[in-house]
Amino acid sequence: MNYKNITIAGSGVLGYQIAFQSAFHGFHVTVYDITDENLERAKAKFDIMSEAFKIDLQATQQQIDKTRQNLTYTSNLAEAVKNADLLIEAVPENPTIKIDFYKKLAKVAPEKTVFATNSSTLLPSQFAEATGRPSKFIALHFANTIWIHNTAEIMGHPKTDPNVFEDVVAFAKAIGMLALPLHKEQPGYILNSLLVPLLSAATSLLVSEVADPETIDKTWMKATGAPLGPFGILDVVGITTAYNIDKIAAEKTKDALKIKTVKYLKDNYIDKNKLGVSTGEGFYTYPNPAYKEADFLK
Repeated sequence: MNYKNITIAGSGVLGYQIAFQSAFHGFHVTVYDITDENLERAKAKFDIMSEAFKIDLQATQQQIDKTRQNLTYTSNLAEAVKNADLLIEAVPENPTIKIDFYKKLAKVAPEKTVFATNSSTLLPSQFAEATGRPSKFIALHFANTIWIHNTAEIMGHPKTDPNVFEDVVAFAKAIGMLALPLHKEQPGYILNSLLVPLLSAATSLLVSEVADPETIDKTWMKATGAPLGPFGILDVVGITTAYNIDKIAAEKTKDALKIKTVKYLKDNYIDKNKLGVSTGEGFYTYPNPAYKEADFLK
């Protein structure tokens, strides 16, 4: 693996974390997003991440300064990928948006560039042909707060070059991840194959008026010892991501409860900009959500 220059496309919930983590480990990282406003927001989030790295990883100011030097920003796609050894796509979890992005990317990326999708639930084979380089295309999925929950699931598709697969595994290790290779395509990889049914079950209980979010979270946290319940997790992941996943499922299955869930999330959260931790409010309010209170489980 001789990657040096990494491009992150999309500076949202996971994109900016992948960028900072890669830069922290010595890679030259270009952050691409469709507007300069989005990039300015990413820079503000890097201020917060800098403090988190100091607290959680005992990073020195010198390390943070070096990380900042390794980061550049652009809203010009051709400029963003002109030197890229690896591009990690972290654009919204919507097949149409991703396919459109890859078609534009294929026209401007150098031949050497490997493409990786950070999709949470979609298969790389869905986009392989749109990339124009199926053999150099792979899925590389990270868990949120990647400097702490440092997992990287690596999943190829039938046409992925085995050498590309091994290079991406090596890159994941090089940025401090626990590399988790998957032997075949699986919607949701390992993490979301386990997590999405939990979150889906929780929202179904809520929408069916069985119990409120706090009661559901208390049940899960107390009974399993988990530090977060499903609604706390949804706030961290971002309610928009859950909404998009449920919307795809509702359109595919026509399931009445799924359709009801999509409407519920849209009316009560998406339309009110209550998107979770990122907006300061979701199922809980931040920075001091109820589940962090000492007596939450009493």
